[in-house]
Amino acid sequence: MEKKIKVAVVGLNFGGEFPEIYREHPFVESVALCEQDADKLSNYGKVLGYTELYDDYDKLLQSDVDAIHITTGIPNHCELTLKALRAGKHCACTVPMAINLEDMKMIIRAERECKKNYMMMETTIYGFQSLYVKELLEKGEIGDIQYMRGIHFQDMESWPMYWMGLPPMYYATHAVAPLLYLSKSIPETVVCRGSGVMRTALQKQYGNPYPVETALVTFREKPFVADITRSLFEVAHEYVEGFTIMGNRGSFEWNFERELPKVTRFRDRVVKSGLFYDRGRDMDTEEIKCLNMADKYLPESLRRFTTSCTVLDPTNPHKSVIQGGAHHGSHPYMVNEFVNSIVEKRKPEVDAVTAAYWTAVGVCAHQSAMAGGKLVEIPDFSQI
Repeated sequence: MEKKIKVAVVGLNFGGEFPEIYREHPFVESVALCEQDADKLSNYGKVLGYTELYDDYDKLLQSDVDAIHITTGIPNHCELTLKALRAGKHCACTVPMAINLEDMKMIIRAERECKKNYMMMETTIYGFQSLYVKELLEKGEIGDIQYMRGIHFQDMESWPMYWMGLPPMYYATHAVAPLLYLSKSIPETVVCRGSGVMRTALQKQYGNPYPVETALVTFREKPFVADITRSLFEVAHEYVEGFTIMGNRGSFEWNFERELPKVTRFRDRVVKSGLFYDRGRDMDTEEIKCLNMADKYLPESLRRFTTSCTVLDPTNPHKSVIQGGAHHGSHPYMVNEFVNSIVEKRKPEVDAVTAAYWTAVGVCAHQSAMAGGKLVEIPDFSQI
């Protein structure tokens, strides 16, 4: 039996969704909690039975935990990640990795120098939709990829102050990651244009005038492009993290949260005259329920977390303390990959270099938008 590890979850707002999943992992010995809000920390610990509690991150780093999962706000992702790695802890961090290229490079160097795992916890690649498309690609049902599109629309009004006016592409990994993960591609260049008008109050914090940004991305040694559109404010559209992958045999499209994804395939047809089909080929389109794949990919103890929930107060459920079922069932997949990568002494799927590519697409896209659509080269992070 592999050695079990000790894990700590940092931040109990969004982070409150993870401790129970870690506690049920077969290779996790214990779970510690770290939260600045002492009342929240104490209440969470009492209700769900956690005893190793920290309200000081630096004290947590002095403990004997093996791995840290950071779920705090965007502004301190880089700082807390670097501290964890340099303290000799494996580190997982919610998205984005960072919001500037230099911070991404520092994390890559720290991961390598400290010989500890870093994993960016990107939800979309472990959602049922991505897992389904991954199998379509492996079976050859999509064929050669011809084009990709990623979208993420979300209204962030009244969220914590650091979100106000954030350039939409700074938080673009949910639209970017499925495309790069499924196509196994490395981004090379990006051009981006801003769209719309942001009210003046929202422009002050980041100097960003755009509520919407749309980018066109090229890839190293790949013949296709991807377009990515992201909005955070001033857009009346329901929440969605959608993506499209079009191939020469079949295509997958998912554009609305409340609609089932669709797969379109060519019908088998003989080519007439050896060159052309008659005025377009016949196709079939079907809605896909994206059935739960937990039995195939997860240990038995984690499978229920793809759909079920545990809350602190069943009479007043709050999203910040949901255990399982969130982000299309992706959370136990992320936990499983992070823990297994440590126990198996290998890099996780979304290591520092991979995370930097996925995050830099958005950061470089915003640079392009602010320069009027100038082409921006994405760094070769493999050479850092």
